Parts: sequence; C-alpha cells; structure tokens
Amino acid sequence: MNDVFTLAPGFRTVATACGLKKSGALDLTLIVTDAPCSAAGVFTTNRVKAAPVLYDREVLSTSAGRMRAVIANAGCANACTGDEGKVNARRMAQLAADMIGATADQVLVLSTGVIGRQLDMDKVSAGIASFTPDIWSENAIAASEAIMTTDTHPKRAHATMQVAGQTITVAGMAKGAGMIHPGMATMLSIVTTDAAVAPELLYDALKRVSDMSFNRISVDGDMSTNDTVLLLASGVSGVTIGQAELAEFVEALRVVCVDLAKKIARDGEGATKLVEIRVTGAADDHMAHRVADSIACSPLVKTAIHGNDPNWGRVVCAAGYSGAAIDPDALTLDFGLGAEQIRLVKAGMPLDVDLNAASALLRRENVYITLDLGLGQAATTMWTCDFSKEYVEVNAHYTT
Repeated sequence: MNDVFTLAPGFRTVATACGLKKSGALDLTLIVTDAPCSAAGVFTTNRVKAAPVLYDREVLSTSAGRMRAVIANAGCANACTGDEGKVNARRMAQLAADMIGATADQVLVLSTGVIGRQLDMDKVSAGIASFTPDIWSENAIAASEAIMTTDTHPKRAHATMQVAGQTITVAGMAKGAGMIHPGMATMLSIVTTDAAVAPELLYDALKRVSDMSFNRISVDGDMSTNDTVLLLASGVSGVTIGQAELAEFVEALRVVCVDLAKKIARDGEGATKLVEIRVTGAADDHMAHRVADSIACSPLVKTAIHGNDPNWGRVVCAAGYSGAAIDPDALTLDFGLGAEQIRLVKAGMPLDVDLNAASALLRRENVYITLDLGLGQAATTMWTCDFSKEYVEVNAHYTT
C-alpha cells in the first residue's frame, strides 16, 4: 500500500491516538484549510441522530460558504447522549477552532463508534491540543486510518479530471464496515476538491452523487445514527464550477464516490466478496432500486453467496417481496458477467444449466448478479457483500 495519500490541494491533515480506542490506534483527526471554503453535507435519515449530525446540519445552514476544518473521532459515536453529547460536539468544534484561529461555526464534527457513551472530553481536548500547525501535513494516510472502527483497512480515492477544459482534483476518504445501509450515505466520508463551487451547487452535486454511490451499498441492512458525507471545495485550482460545468463536475465526483462506496461494501464486517447486483428492465428508477435493495439485504441471498451456493430461488424470492409490482413471468436472472455469464432463469422459469459452473462464479472475490424485470428501461446497480460467521462474531461482542 502506498505510504502517501493526499486530499485535494488546499487541505492538510493531522491525526493522533488520544485514547478513545482501547487498542491504542489512531482515533482523532483534523482536516484543515488555510482559507474559508465551501462545504455541503448529506446525513442519515435515521430519526435517532447523533449529536455531531445535529450540530453539522445546523452549522451548514448558516456557514456553508466559510468552513475551515473538520474534526473527527472514532471509538465513540456520541449518539443517544442527550444534552451533554450536544455540548461535547460543540466543544470539539470550539477546541479545533481555537487551534486553527477560526470560529466554532467554521468547524464540522464527525464521530463514530459505540452508541450511548459520552465522549471522554479530557482525552479529546488533549488530542486536539497536540494538533499544532507545525505538524499539519498534506499526507492524509494517518487521517484516513483515524476514522476507522471495525474496518480492516482505510478507504481512500483520488482522481484528477478535466472539467471545462481545466484540471481539477477530487479526493476523499471514508470509513464503514458494519451498520451500513442506504438512507443517505451509510457511513462517514470526507470528500474534497480544489475547484471553486458555491455551497448550493456543491450540495446539488453531492446529493446527486450520493444517490449513485453511497445510497447504493448495503452490508447488513442497518442504518447508522451517525451517517455523514461531507464535501468541501477549497477553490485553490482557480477553476470555478457553475451551472454550465456542473454535469462534468458531478461525473468527476461520481468516480471517486463510487470507488469509496464499493470499498466500503467490499470491507463489510466478515465479508469475503464484493457483490454487484444489477436490476434492469424496471418500469421506473424507484422500482429498480426497491428490487435491488431487497436482494442486497436478504440474509439468505448473502449466505448462499458466501457458501458458493447458486440458489437462484433466493434472489427471485427477495425481488418478489420487495413490494415492487414485478411480473414473475417476465424475470430473467444471470450470474456472472460478459462471456462467462450464465443464465439461470428466463421468462420466470428455471433453465437447465451447469450448477457447478454457476457455483464457480460465486467463488470469486467479485460476484455479479443481474435480474431483468422485463417491464421497462430503468436500471440500477447496488453493491453489497456476503454474510460469514465472522460477521456474527464481530457484532455479537461489539461493546463487550
């Protein structure tokens, strides 16, 4: 793995182990800009929202065009923590603001970890106090590791692209391995660009791209209390994104966010495979997503994939109970991709196929399932993973 990873130009980071994680691993990071930048965020739709989510939504409503930093911790979610949790989220922002010479409403806050425990603010305060400007770095490797919980490795993505004939950078990092299911974003992610983008356009781009990436992954069907994706634009490239350039910028952003989303699904707790579910031939986008979501969340589908069992009945069953008005006599189901694709069902009826060959396709690290509904032209793609015994082990003892 490369020992250098940078966010977009205009952003620097620093990270430390302040003691929130029992393992002693990195658990606190600060992402800084030297000048105020635009920011946008999308958040969990869970009605039980963590204190940082409530705080960030409030700050972005008033200060989205002049953000200076993001302070993030792992090891404690600061969720279901009442008024004390809200005070601690604001205090984190103030401490970071004092360090960088900004105001608290210019700092966004992220937390992840165990729900229902108060942040140890003595540890957080000491950690932030160590973030003196002389150690800020363009290398964001440590920052990407400091937001991890049960992740087996950090998730990072970086791309340079031409927008309006000029080069911009989009780069981001994410964490997520469990309690992952669409509802806006399904984990924590910080994405940056060196383009100049007004906050309202930045939000438009982020919302559209989240629906194509972070809202198309599922590990276990559980939505977190802390789900947040932040997008920050430093503007140091000198390239300004307006309505005319927005479509190109959205595509650049999509490439990075899809990469991050797939890495989250691939690193699902106990996962051994990345599963790509394609639903085609739907009457509309809503139908396509509803069916794909149902298949991605099915424990029976996910355990069959883990066991390399080509039990196609579980796939069509999940499509059938999705609530979408599908026609069972119009279904076509394929495993695999391209020349190796095997058709198991046509017009709702099973075909005489080599099940050993179908099983072999499920043994691979990347598994592909395509279900055509035969009802229209709409399509979608979702990414999930298999269910293994390790998933149960991780989550049976998460707090103990």
